Amino acid sequence: MTEFFQSFGLTYEWSWFIATIAGILLIALPLMLAVAMIIYVDRKIWAAMALRRGPNVVGPLGLLQSFADGLKVFLQETIIPSGASKGLFLLAPIITFTVALMAWAVIPFNGDAILADINVGLLYVLAVSSLGVYGTIIAGWSSNSKYPFFSAMRASAQMISYEVSIGFILICVVMYAGTFNMNGIVLGQREHMFGFLNGYGFNPLLFPMAVMFLISGMAETQRAPFDLTEAESELVAGYQTEYSSMSFALYWLGEYANVLLMCALNATLFWGGWLPPVEWAPLYWIPGWLWLFAKIFVFFFIFSWVKATVPRYRYDQLMRLGWKVFLPVSLGFLVLVSGWLMVMRVGV
Repeated sequence: MTEFFQSFGLTYEWSWFIATIAGILLIALPLMLAVAMIIYVDRKIWAAMALRRGPNVVGPLGLLQSFADGLKVFLQETIIPSGASKGLFLLAPIITFTVALMAWAVIPFNGDAILADINVGLLYVLAVSSLGVYGTIIAGWSSNSKYPFFSAMRASAQMISYEVSIGFILICVVMYAGTFNMNGIVLGQREHMFGFLNGYGFNPLLFPMAVMFLISGMAETQRAPFDLTEAESELVAGYQTEYSSMSFALYWLGEYANVLLMCALNATLFWGGWLPPVEWAPLYWIPGWLWLFAKIFVFFFIFSWVKATVPRYRYDQLMRLGWKVFLPVSLGFLVLVSGWLMVMRVGV
């Protein structure tokens, strides 16, 4: 894209700057539109599973319901509690929403369609996603209210707990791919199994890791059955109880942007990303970004399916799953995968 702007006579520096801004907008604007539509899809899936109609009034088939909800919160008054720390109170939702968008910079939509094709792309995702906990903990503390504070403590412990097992799971992927580059990880999955299946998820050693990563992603994004931070019966509405208007909407958008990011990571790290599932030449006639979006939608359907059907965990069950099940199992598979690769690649 830089070369395109240089063709208009601009210097390399200005061309690179404009190309970078254009790339950011090409990702951020469709993503925000996707978040609005995915909320509609989420509600439609829940309704179908409960034999209801779901949104069906605003716009054709209810497609404009999310935009109506957005307009409603935009027109509401922003109320800041008198005892709150005003600066931090307003900063917290901005952190959550911004961090949710930043990680998309290294997600490859096609072989050459990636905003920042850096060698440490996976480390960047881990670093950026770990910052999300600050938006949660600052919101709870700055509200100067006990229920948001309790929920923020609970959310922070939950997010940190599952990030540990996610780290071990991703090490297994990196050892197989031999790179932290996200595009390199996708290309490493080409013809991975039996010479025609594209995806580490088809590998018997990595399939359990893919399942654990999916479940950990639900816990990391605080989706049901791990939405203990919004347990209405005990915490009113969680760490964002005191928020209203656009500050609340930023949490709302950030949550769904994070869910979409987790779906994209599942598709990219384990199921071939923008590659077709099977190595067959006619399948490459379909653009890679369509394959990626199809896989993201499949994983989002799983997220919604689980939320509509699985009852909420108790908090002790949530922490037990993270520390006493996922952590030792992921550590065990890390040893198993590294041993297998040593035998197969080095012969030791």
